[in-house]
Amino acid sequence: MAQWAVIIPADRWATERLFHHDTLSVAGSKEVEPAAGDEVLLVAGEETPVVVGLGVVANQERARRGAHGVPEIEVAYTRRSFDDPVPAEGLTLGEGVVPVDETVFRTLAARLGGDRDKQTWLVSLDLPIEAASAPEAVRQFWSYVLELGPAELPTFVSPSGDELAMQAFVLGEEANLDPEEDEDE
Repeated sequence: MAQWAVIIPADRWATERLFHHDTLSVAGSKEVEPAAGDEVLLVAGEETPVVVGLGVVANQERARRGAHGVPEIEVAYTRRSFDDPVPAEGLTLGEGVVPVDETVFRTLAARLGGDRDKQTWLVSLDLPIEAASAPEAVRQFWSYVLELGPAELPTFVSPSGDELAMQAFVLGEEANLDPEEDEDE
């Protein structure tokens, strides 16, 4: 079993932070082809790279060809640490997928947190909608969600049982929606 590192492109990284996916397709390399089951460090940020997750190469029998004939590698997440990434110290990164020394891999993987202890969260999105009926209000709700999306609609989250700790998030980042605090500034 080999170890690899892959940089998640900036546009894909923005999507990964907003939506939960079980797998991630990334550009491979014409020179190397990871095998199913190989371990992968997932890296974000080109200027200051950080390790944001771990994964394993999924079954490559269905390997697709991406831009310029470069194969795409399907990586199944085994751990995410999007909110507490680890500096990519000791990694030599390049285009596509690059091999990683096992000692460097194990060191970075050991420092990576995330996905270990889960708890229940209450997540809500409340929109005042004027409609002639409840079904029409639901249709309008989903239309607004699709049209406005996570860039414009705040989502509220709190730990189950501690609703007073509710925080607002916009684009996957904590946001202050208190107009009184804005007036004080």
